[in-house]
Amino acid sequence: MKPQLIHVAEPQLEFRYGQKVEHPRDGLYLFGPVDAATAPRAVRYGVIGTPEALRRFKEWASRVSSYIDVPPPGRMSKDIEAHHVAFPGFSETFYASWSPSPARTITEIDEADLRRRMNIANRNEAVKAAVDAFVEHLVTAQNRDEFPPSFWYVVIPEFIYELGRPKATVPVGDRIAGQVSISEKKAARLAVQPTLFGEAEKEAEIYKYERNFRRQLKARLLNHQIVTQIVRETTLTPHEFPKANSTDPKRRVEDAATIAWKLGTGSYYKSGGKPWQLADVRPGVCYVGLVYKEQPKENDARWACCAAQMFLSDGDGVVFRGALGPWYQPDTKQYHLSREAARALIATVLEEYRRDHPDNPAELFIHAKSSFSDEEWAGFKEASDGTRTNLVGVQIADAWDWLKLFRPGSYPTVRGTAMLTAGNAGFLWTSGYVPRLDTYMGPDTPNPLHVAIRRGNADLQTVLKDVLSLTKINFNTCLFNDRSPVTIRFADAIGDILVAAPVAKEPRLPFKYYI
Repeated sequence: MKPQLIHVAEPQLEFRYGQKVEHPRDGLYLFGPVDAATAPRAVRYGVIGTPEALRRFKEWASRVSSYIDVPPPGRMSKDIEAHHVAFPGFSETFYASWSPSPARTITEIDEADLRRRMNIANRNEAVKAAVDAFVEHLVTAQNRDEFPPSFWYVVIPEFIYELGRPKATVPVGDRIAGQVSISEKKAARLAVQPTLFGEAEKEAEIYKYERNFRRQLKARLLNHQIVTQIVRETTLTPHEFPKANSTDPKRRVEDAATIAWKLGTGSYYKSGGKPWQLADVRPGVCYVGLVYKEQPKENDARWACCAAQMFLSDGDGVVFRGALGPWYQPDTKQYHLSREAARALIATVLEEYRRDHPDNPAELFIHAKSSFSDEEWAGFKEASDGTRTNLVGVQIADAWDWLKLFRPGSYPTVRGTAMLTAGNAGFLWTSGYVPRLDTYMGPDTPNPLHVAIRRGNADLQTVLKDVLSLTKINFNTCLFNDRSPVTIRFADAIGDILVAAPVAKEPRLPFKYYI
């Protein structure tokens, strides 16, 4: 077929009283969250950090209790100002009971001790030691409290952020000797050639923990089902961290209203609330995003961990950890499950769907960055046999260098523009000029996604509309949209968390535990 240019209408979101608008901030500002009841929802949260971190958090929590205006005009261009919306206050925005005083506080984190841990020369040992300080207190509080908080703010000092990343290094003069003497290379050899008594293997366990503070913390709390919102002190009170010989903040952060919208929406969601949902979605539709993370085993680079993210029209998500196996194909640089692993994964998804629904889904769309092999698809089909579920495999890939589309004027192509190149494939611009914002939020000419129906039968325009809709249910922020659908957007982040620490059992937890 000849390429055909169409426009997919901007999906609407549903809020309180069944009201529908395009922008999350409009809906919350005007109507409130979709799950608002007759009485305000109680948001019970805890805070863990140093005494100074708690002071800074309370200052921020008090500020978001009331109205926060947009930045004054003149500080930024009109295009950037266009997306700003004043924050009405937490209780007013989410029709919730919000207190500047946390339901539970843990202030036994000593900053000097935390800095000592982060300065340990062995980076695996350093990050694990720092995470230990938080995990031990959080697990103790969770087990001791009869009515623990719904989620915890983990407030970290800037040195944790800077040194708690995989490639971070400590200046030579600040390094502290740790207790681990075995090298990472020797630890890897022990996996193939273990010692007689296993003493060295115990020390080598440290290398099973990711050198990333955030990922490791999230991973280690999965078994304890503790939800967290990690936030830097410099985000809460940027004015307390000025540049040398200046009153300007050392770190450039977003304006106070935008931070309130983002952290507030994430907090409401993690407390158990539902800020909004997709409007006018077909009944019985379910979306699954495949997640892979390479986890080489015995020098075999093909080994990877597989997981699945399941999302419904209301935005609720569940993450399932799948099998570990040789899924990575170096020749094609794609991941493909075995027939048995594919069958088991989709069977688990269907089982979870039936827990809250009287029947199987009418439509199940599997989203992946890779295509689908014959064996893999056969396993998916076997899991859905007898369910009358229409199973569709959709490949969603970045098209950074494939195609550029320009239009006259100051702004790029409109978000929702699509170029159909075949009956089952096309390009979709999920970024671009947004009429509601009267601007384009990106720095460069936007790139499209390549969306292709690789298996099963579905209408391409329906699939494109679904993909565009799924860019609007990221509850960890309150943006107009993401570039990628939620089924793909968090795939790498979830994969990183799943392999960031040893897992005692296979988790099957809501999406909020991972973001």
